[in-house]
Amino acid sequence: MTSNTIKLIHKNEIIKIYNPDPNETILNYIRTKLKKTGTKEGCAEGGCGACTIVLGELKKGNIIYKAINACIAFVPTLAGKQLVLVEDLVSDDGSLHPVQKAMVNHHGSQCGFCTPGFVMSLFAMYKNHSFYEDDVIKDSISGNLCRCTGYRPIIDAAKSLNKISKFDFFKKNHQLFISLLKKIKHENIVISNKNKKYFAPRNVNELKKTLKQYPNSQLLSGGTDVSLVVTKERKDLDSLIYMNSIDELNYIKKNNNYIEVGATTPLIDFESFIKKYFPDFAQILKRYGSIQIRNVCTIAGNIATASPIGDTLPLLLSLDSQIIIKDKDKTKILPLNGFFISYRKTKLKKGQFIHSIRIPLLGKNIFKAYKISKRIDDDISSVCASFNVELENNKIKKIKVAYGGMANIPKRAVNCEKILLNSSLSDNTINKAKKSLEKDFKPITDARASKKYRMEIAKNLLEKCFQEIKQKKLIRINI
Repeated sequence: MTSNTIKLIHKNEIIKIYNPDPNETILNYIRTKLKKTGTKEGCAEGGCGACTIVLGELKKGNIIYKAINACIAFVPTLAGKQLVLVEDLVSDDGSLHPVQKAMVNHHGSQCGFCTPGFVMSLFAMYKNHSFYEDDVIKDSISGNLCRCTGYRPIIDAAKSLNKISKFDFFKKNHQLFISLLKKIKHENIVISNKNKKYFAPRNVNELKKTLKQYPNSQLLSGGTDVSLVVTKERKDLDSLIYMNSIDELNYIKKNNNYIEVGATTPLIDFESFIKKYFPDFAQILKRYGSIQIRNVCTIAGNIATASPIGDTLPLLLSLDSQIIIKDKDKTKILPLNGFFISYRKTKLKKGQFIHSIRIPLLGKNIFKAYKISKRIDDDISSVCASFNVELENNKIKKIKVAYGGMANIPKRAVNCEKILLNSSLSDNTINKAKKSLEKDFKPITDARASKKYRMEIAKNLLEKCFQEIKQKKLIRINI
């Protein structure tokens, strides 16, 4: 079945949006069509959290609530979901939701512009956790910026939620919302509006057909890059294919040799899985972006956009990862190393899509990754570094070194690897390897860092890696 109508749940009913503009943001729809103005626009790029809303999705018979940035999400992506706005938290009798009460009681608002976004982030936290520890609270609001109140009263408000009943309006009406979501059929969405097209295929076969017919379409997952064409450049995206509607690509599998991650698997799910095998990978993901971003973004999207500062990319390169690429007829397995051709250019051809990513499981190897940015949470890297090392009798038997932010593509440091391979773990070897980075990279100066700073940081991170290995302890300072 194919439809041009977006069906979603808002409040206690199914609402329909007929043939919407594929480029209209959810934020614009909320403010201009629903006439609800609590949700604000701050940055229009998913960075400040003022536009935070919560979406409910039916998963295995239960509703999972996720905070997202409405400013970079398009209206058609609401299909089959429950929309929750800050206004919806207030009961019919006018009483506030426990999260709202907590913010009032602990003076968590001053000018109030950012407050609805904080409330929605805390609401998602309230629905997804049974206890709110410092780490959970800070992670939950890491994508929300406040200029005037300060975060202490907001954190106090969040902590106070531990002392109250978790039975709210949404818990009371849980079965009603489930029954309403079940009434919405999972259809292929095809929209054509003013020369703009939008496709949301429900399976891989439909995706292949759509790509064959519309090979110039832009693939969309989290939208942290793609959506900015609309919100920042003020241009139209003429043809979009929404990948995250394909459930069969949302998976994580493991065998004895590798972990395979489907193209539509959200980073937040991958983060929970990968920390058992590569703790540093999970730590980088926490700093990759806010929960709002990690709820919708994917590794496949990070690879396809090919940003030289995409945080997962140097990690995947050092781990010798592979990508599975498909088109209508063929399947290819390519090493990620060599996939990036030039700035934001890859070997991915028209009509092809990334199906999944394979990450080899290590034996005796040591894996380390570091991110340097101007602030700890929710910020773009100045430099991101990753090291995959196998030692034997204090000699480096295998080595993979990769950096982001040091070139026009995420890149392996091949000269550095040659210096280190089969060498002893000595200060002299490390110093030579640090010097060899000058052959591997010619970084630029931009708003985030100077070229001199980037090179110095790259060298220092290599030093940090091997000092941690030699001393058998972490040397991590987050300030």
